[in-house]
Formats: sequence, C-alpha cells, structure tokens
Amino acid sequence: MNLNIALLPGDGIGPEIAAQGVAVADAVARRCGHSIHYHTAICGAEAIDITGDPFPEETFRTCMEADAVLFAAVGDPRYDNAPTAAVRPEQGLLAMRKRLGLYANIRPITTFPGLTHMSPLKDDIVSGADFVCIRELTGGMYFGQKHQDSDSAYDTNIYTRHEVERILRVAYGYARRRRRHLTVVDKANVLASSRLWRQVAREMEPQYPDVVTDYMFVDNAAMRIVTEPCFFDVIVTENTFGDILTDEASCITGSMGLLPSASTGEHTPVFEPVHGSWPQAKGLNIANPLAQILSVAMLFEHFGLNDEGAIIRQAVSASLDANVRTPDIQVAGAPHYGTTDVGAWIANYICHA
Repeated sequence: MNLNIALLPGDGIGPEIAAQGVAVADAVARRCGHSIHYHTAICGAEAIDITGDPFPEETFRTCMEADAVLFAAVGDPRYDNAPTAAVRPEQGLLAMRKRLGLYANIRPITTFPGLTHMSPLKDDIVSGADFVCIRELTGGMYFGQKHQDSDSAYDTNIYTRHEVERILRVAYGYARRRRRHLTVVDKANVLASSRLWRQVAREMEPQYPDVVTDYMFVDNAAMRIVTEPCFFDVIVTENTFGDILTDEASCITGSMGLLPSASTGEHTPVFEPVHGSWPQAKGLNIANPLAQILSVAMLFEHFGLNDEGAIIRQAVSASLDANVRTPDIQVAGAPHYGTTDVGAWIANYICHA
C-alpha cells in the first residue's frame, strides 16, 4: 500500500516523538512492503510565530491531500499565563478538528503486564482493564458561542440530534467489534444538552439489540473509572466530559505517555498521542514516545492493516519486557533510555524479529 502522511510535529517534545513514530512506521513499511511519503507542515506555536495562525491554510491543504495525519503535540508556556491572548497554539488543534470534520475521538485505555505497578491505583483494580472512550469532538462548549468581560463570562453547550446520532453510531460500531457493552455518559439530571443525548441514545438502543447499553452520570463514571475500570468496554460521551474522563483514565496505565488516539470523521483522519507538548522536557531526550508509536499502530489499523498494527504492539510490549523504557515508566534500578533509544530499539525489533 502507498500512504501519503501529513506529518505535524508541533511544539515542545512534539518533533522528538514524531521522529520516533516515523522511524517505526518506516520499519513496518520496509518489513511489509508498503511505501510511505511524508509531507511535513507547521501548527501550534511554531505556526503562530511564522504566520500568525496556529493552523495555517497551507497546513490545512496538506492535511486534506493526505491519507492520514500523524500529529504530535501543540502548546507553549508563552501562552499558558496569558489569558487575554487572542491566538493560542491549542486553537490550531481545535481548528484542525473542525475543518477536517473530525467528530469522533477514539482513545483506547489498555494496561500492559509489568506496568500496573506504575499506576497510582492498586494492581487488583487496574489489572485487565481494557476499554475505549469515544469522545464527540466538534460540538459542545469548546465550539459554542462564548463571551467574556471583566464581570461575566459564558460558554454555550449546544448539541444537535445529528451530532449525537453520528457519534453514537461510531460507539455502537466499536462495541460490536469488542465485548458488546456500551456506556453512555451524560449529566441528564442537570443539563438540557445531556437530556438530548440520553433521549437520542434511548431511541437508537433498539437498533443494536446485540449490545448491552447502560447509562451513567458523568460524576459516577469518573468514580467508576478509578474504582472499577474493568466494568467498561466502550464509553461514549460529549466533548467536555470526554476530555476530562480520558485524562483521568490515563492513571490506569500509569503514564499518559502510553495512550494513543485517533480522530475520524468527514475528511482525513488524525492519529496522535493524548499527552501535551511538555515544553519543560524539550530537547532533553526523556519524553516517552510510546503513545506516538501506538498511534502509528492505530493509523495502520484504520486502513485495514491489522497485522502491521499487531507488529507494532508486539514490539512495544517487547520493549517494555526488556525494560527499554524512558524514565517515566522505568523500573527502579534499571537503566534509563532516551526518547531516541526507545524508538530505535522498537524499529530495530520490527525489522529483525
């Protein structure tokens, strides 16, 4: 297969981890006879510095012309403490999602044997946890009408039936391919937007009689994720709740550096780690590249190349078993490996295993 990939390294540690994702993708391509062509584009703070726009038109065109986008991270401390800044790096990410029509964010939460001790939760709670969060990505408060002055502010949380129906179809599709259990998370006891979510879900539920559907308020879901994560198979929820719950769920694996994601919808799909740009670690060669590398596995699987995805997952597991790990997940007393060391080890394993 020939793949054209838009590569958006972004800010902070983004270029470092993106390079490891490319190295692993190229190793798989060599082993399996594929051809990958990369087209690098700017976004985030770098793009603001160059063009004044965190998602320039040229970057948008590069993404639209690609088969997939491999994205790393955006964010810069210059903007973190500037609440009145008119343009921010994160706006580039939101613009990319909106303009590409990426309404479904898929975040798998999977534990790795030998890493459960890294979680702040007890081993017997997190062992065997394996679920997927499906987050609606282009609606809700993040994209609703906003207002702020010195005395008041508001964000509107608007959803339409169409938006809810299409994300539920994605979630039911994943549930059918997994353990046939879907949990719809909302706040229908308080929020009108959530009542629409629940109404639409109730109407669609009979279309999927092979899937067990249950409903959970977001506060209860937040508690259950950390007390009974093995309960879940597929979770579907709105944009803001999904943002918070998926970051909370990262504690199950022990590190956000292990969590990949995919965003799909109307145009080019995007594959990215869920963590941020960690600017404090920029250039120190300590960032964990596994989430970026596992995002590459999701990229291959999106195109039906499941064997290629499995090769990457096997290589990642082998690196963990061999204690080839960056400092955030290394066991006590074992040597620390840098970002580039881990990426090179995994790429070499793929080529020679």
